[in-house]
Amino acid sequence: MEETDIAVLTYVSLDGHLVSTPMGTQDFEDPATTWFLTERSSDKVRAIEADPRVNVSYSSKAGWVSLTGTAHVSDDRAKLRDLWDASAGAFMSGGPDDPDNVLLRIDGATAEYWESPGKVAIAVQMAKGLLSDDKPDLGDNDTVQL
Repeated sequence: MEETDIAVLTYVSLDGHLVSTPMGTQDFEDPATTWFLTERSSDKVRAIEADPRVNVSYSSKAGWVSLTGTAHVSDDRAKLRDLWDASAGAFMSGGPDDPDNVLLRIDGATAEYWESPGKVAIAVQMAKGLLSDDKPDLGDNDTVQL
């Protein structure tokens, strides 16, 4: 998760549909808590305030993580100033003191991960699975409680 700057946040919209949106992860002090910057006036925040259940996924060449949890909207200005960077200014108007700019804190409940053995190893394992009765070894997979 630390090596992937962009996550995909999935939440339930006000009309009950799943919505996924890319978000820049801002902080990894605690692996069970993920922070994002967003705008209070967004549909995303209204939906999350109505139903805070979310999923955050990360994907890279090294593997994949799916974090389930609960989102909380935070007005913590000190934390917002601490996490604000140039990328936030590129996507959000105002600055860290703009009242429309808020934090989303995701408190993780579980995290499922797959560690990838690499592209070549996966290709070999997939071919092995197709050509024999052996189940391919596609890397380590587990779910952990946070």
